[in-house]
Amino acid sequence: MSVEEAILQMNLLGHTFFAFRNEDAGGAFAVVYQRREGDYGLIEDTQ
Repeated sequence: MSVEEAILQMNLLGHTFFAFRNEDAGGAFAVVYQRREGDYGLIEDTQ
């Protein structure tokens, strides 16, 4: 799943964060989250 798809899923579910496998980073574990300012953050596992 791409970061953009993860943000879409997070918003569809009404959550403030979403954990997923980032296909753009070779399947690394990642978390997207909504910041207080309204934009998004990304935490990625380093492999």
